[in-house]
Amino acid sequence: MRPADDALIVIDVQNDFCPGGALAVAGGDAIVPGLNRMMADAACVVLTQDWHPANHASFAANHPGAAPFSLTEMDYGPQVLWPTHCVQGSAGAAFHPDLDVARADLILRKGFRPAIDSYSAFFENDRRTATGLHGYLQDRGLRRLVLAGLATDYCVAYSALDAARLGYAVTVRMDLCRAIDLDGSLARMRAEMQAAGVILQE
Repeated sequence: MRPADDALIVIDVQNDFCPGGALAVAGGDAIVPGLNRMMADAACVVLTQDWHPANHASFAANHPGAAPFSLTEMDYGPQVLWPTHCVQGSAGAAFHPDLDVARADLILRKGFRPAIDSYSAFFENDRRTATGLHGYLQDRGLRRLVLAGLATDYCVAYSALDAARLGYAVTVRMDLCRAIDLDGSLARMRAEMQAAGVILQE
C-alpha cells in the first residue's frame, strides 16, 4: 500500500481520448492495465473527467470557419480550438470501459463552463477559477501526488504544474501517459515540468 499521504490522480482516460475517439491520443488505451494496477495499490485515487457542454467555446465547430487545432484568443489568452469531444453525457465522455472506475475516491469533472476550457485538474484556463481539487486534497492531508493519464502535454502537464505551484511533491508517470504532441508541445511541456521540480518517471 502506498503511504497514506499519497494520491494518484488519473487524468481524463475517456473514450474520446482513446483510439476511435473524437480527439484520439495514439495508444491512449494501452495505459489502462497499468493504471488499474496502480489504483489497486493507491491510498487515494482521483479520476478527472472532461465534461463539456455542446456549445463549449473551445470547440472549433462553434467558431464558423475555424479549423480544428487552430488558435483563437479568449479573454484569458490563446486557446486551441479542438474537435468536439467529451460532450456531457455522451459515450465519448465516458471513461474507458476497462478502467477500474469503482476504485475512485473522487471523480472530478472539469471544463463544464461554456466560456472557458480546463486543462488542469486544479484550475481552469483563466488560472483563477478553481476546480475544488486542492481543497479536497488538503482536507484529506494528501501532500504527494502521482499523475498519469491523457494527454501528457496538455491536461497531465497543466495539472502537474499547478500541483507543483501549490506546494505538492509531484511525480508524473510518463510510462502511463500518452501525448498529443501538437507542434512540439510534448518537448515544451516536459521542459516546463522539469523546471518546476516535477519528477518525470519514465
